[in-house]
Amino acid sequence: MLSLIVVALVATAAGFVVWANDKRHTKYGIYVPAGVAVTVAMLSWIAFMAAGLGYRPGLTWIPWILPMVLGAAAALAAVWYLGRTRTGHDTARLTAILRL
Repeated sequence: MLSLIVVALVATAAGFVVWANDKRHTKYGIYVPAGVAVTVAMLSWIAFMAAGLGYRPGLTWIPWILPMVLGAAAALAAVWYLGRTRTGHDTARLTAILRL
């Protein structure tokens, strides 16, 4: 159970770091990358534990390290996608408003 808490804390921190380092972070909320990172990390931890990969010699690192990495990667992907699409949508909406 300790590994789940550590994974959750590290994934949350990774989400906040990803948000802080994104130049378009004003386009979406601060909790979006952290929420995505924690969700992916928790689901992958559950899947790895259900698959029996935890607490086996040689495989102990999988439920500890891999969910954290997957959570950070998911936060990066969400930020990349949301930053690009929200900027495009906001520009199109502002252009439509200014044409009126």
